[in-house]
Amino acid sequence: MATLSSSGIRTGREGRDGRGEPGGRGLRGLRRLRGRAPGALVALGVYAAVRGAGVLAVAVAAWWTGRSPVRVLGESWDSTWYLRIAENGYGRTQIWPGIGSVQSDSAFFPLYPVLIRCASAVLPGSLAVAALAVAWLAAGAAAVGVYRVGAHLLGARAGLLLVALWAVLPHALMLTLAYTEALLTAFAAWALYALLRGRWGWAAGLAVLAGLTRPTGIAVAAAVVVSAAWELWRRRGRAPAVWAAALAAPAGWASYVLLVGVRRGDPLGGYFAVQSGWGSRFDFGAGAVASARHALGGGNVELATHVTVVLLVAALVLAGLLAADRSTPLPLLVYTGVLLVMTYGGAGFFESKPRFLLPAFPLLLPVAALMAKARPRTAVVVTAVLAGLSYGYGPYLLLASGVAP
Repeated sequence: MATLSSSGIRTGREGRDGRGEPGGRGLRGLRRLRGRAPGALVALGVYAAVRGAGVLAVAVAAWWTGRSPVRVLGESWDSTWYLRIAENGYGRTQIWPGIGSVQSDSAFFPLYPVLIRCASAVLPGSLAVAALAVAWLAAGAAAVGVYRVGAHLLGARAGLLLVALWAVLPHALMLTLAYTEALLTAFAAWALYALLRGRWGWAAGLAVLAGLTRPTGIAVAAAVVVSAAWELWRRRGRAPAVWAAALAAPAGWASYVLLVGVRRGDPLGGYFAVQSGWGSRFDFGAGAVASARHALGGGNVELATHVTVVLLVAALVLAGLLAADRSTPLPLLVYTGVLLVMTYGGAGFFESKPRFLLPAFPLLLPVAALMAKARPRTAVVVTAVLAGLSYGYGPYLLLASGVAP
């Protein structure tokens, strides 16, 4: 069992050296494997194997339907907006008179397009290739970060299972598209790990980058700020590095929101007006509840809508389990809680909500802990079944569904 430090953060010492964990021969095999390669490298291999098979499934389905796999993965839905920003900068607006929607590219945060532009300067091929390269590298970094958090709290075996579970989520395909979920998860996972280790400067810097990646990046800053407030209360304010981290963490998110607002003549409300033009606003969950009722009431909706309802309910159950564990570190609770509030409370794009929750990997900690106590064969079978479902659902979501994932 993991231990608790004086600050309430589990150190996971027993998990890292293997004592006190169940698993018998499976753990001995894991220790032999870790003797040949670092645990982080094994975690990266697990992620690459699982998601590589998912990419292959999409590629085969794309070829079967006469479409280019690179274009399917790199130029679908929101990806086209990121590519155009990377190529031409901001300034594009798309108007849909029939539904009264005015979609501005200012809704998209700037870090990912900047990285695409930089990658395209050194990589051959199209912007889509550069965008995929950035996303895939970010996903690899995220997988290692997820492993570090899981291993720190629950031990190496649970850390690997956490990575595997994250990689087989139904919407995990989105981690291999030209989207920002992988990049945000990378910054978030390493920021949370930094907080668990008491490295405030790293946590604040990664929170700034997360805040420049997508709107939900504010959840990382919230984790830093609340954790810093708790630490300052414990130390009665005598911690300059903690003060600096708390003040710096929201700077990335706030700077972009204010910049858009200034350009639109409304510093505090301009960015949110842009989001409203996309039909995205905070309605305290009324839109999500209405969509779920429509799906459950037998309405004529896509399969993706029904799956979304199931996944949102499952996420709430997992959130309850995570919160019920009194030893869950405060940074993880704050980060996950803010993501849940923003996802469930936001109106519009109901079928995209499971994608918005991809960075909320701490929700999987209770499942990883349970699977780590099971027989190795059971963990392998469960992961394999979930992977098979993910490999079937991914191509449908991207190639056959009529809704934006």
